[in-house]
Amino acid sequence: MLELSVVITVKDEEGNIKPLLESVHTALRGIDYEIVLVDDGSTDKTKQQILDKADSRTKLIELRKNYGQSTAMSAGIDYSTGKYIALLDGDLQNDPTDIPSMLDLLKKEDWDVVAGNRKDRKDGFFLRKIPSKIANAMIRRMTGVYIKDYGCTLKLFKREIAEELGLYGELHRFIPVLAKLQGARITQVDVKHHPRINGKSKYGINRTFKVMSDLILMVFMRKYLQKPMHLFGTIGFISMGIGIAINIYLLILKIMGHDIWGKPLLILGLILLLGGIQFITIGIIADINTRTYFESQNKKTYNVRKVFQGKNEVTERAN
Repeated sequence: MLELSVVITVKDEEGNIKPLLESVHTALRGIDYEIVLVDDGSTDKTKQQILDKADSRTKLIELRKNYGQSTAMSAGIDYSTGKYIALLDGDLQNDPTDIPSMLDLLKKEDWDVVAGNRKDRKDGFFLRKIPSKIANAMIRRMTGVYIKDYGCTLKLFKREIAEELGLYGELHRFIPVLAKLQGARITQVDVKHHPRINGKSKYGINRTFKVMSDLILMVFMRKYLQKPMHLFGTIGFISMGIGIAINIYLLILKIMGHDIWGKPLLILGLILLLGGIQFITIGIIADINTRTYFESQNKKTYNVRKVFQGKNEVTERAN
């Protein structure tokens, strides 16, 4: 097995391919590595540039269409063979010279993930830096995973962590959260960042809404993935309890001779009562689906970091 696989997703980056490959080769001298480039539906000469500059260390994965960065990363990880995996942007804003020191940290101090933090970020202040700071703060607050820079692609993983990330949609922004769901130990280091020279940025202000939508999913997965009934059941019982209380109050008023028909409070009580029952039902169904997910695929509800027999580490797994 190779020591390191560098997974790089690219889309319409023809002007960056040559300097990108040269910089990676220069930075990783002395390391047994491969470069896995994933062409995510480029419409320019990106593919041809890669093939022109490719050598025995270079692997190109050409996707049939543009699936998005998360899916492209997942494909790159699937086709990589290294013991450790590095994710790197294809726009030359990340610096490959940071990879060797991050790899040493990953190996020597037994971290599962080493994430980059763009200390001196070379991007637009209003359209990139400010929205990024706000998004990072919200993600840290809502998920409890305290990484300074969620938007930095440069990260290194142990292979077993990278393979189980489950990347799809737009979830690459939440890689630290996905890794934490596996019990990964994560550290972060300051890395260099460069301004984009060639090509155009694929990010826009519209991604804010995608981040917000995915953040809700991440909060659910982080807190309730294995216990959805705790979320839906709690909401359901609170709603049903308030609904029952309102209906009892209105029943007392009715017994006392008051006309309750058509009152907004009656409608609210019925909505809360029925809504509570629905939430509890959803919780039961979600719990059954969770059990089916784990049991049908023989998945474990836990992750083991290491196993020791006496003082010696062993590699055997439980049946």
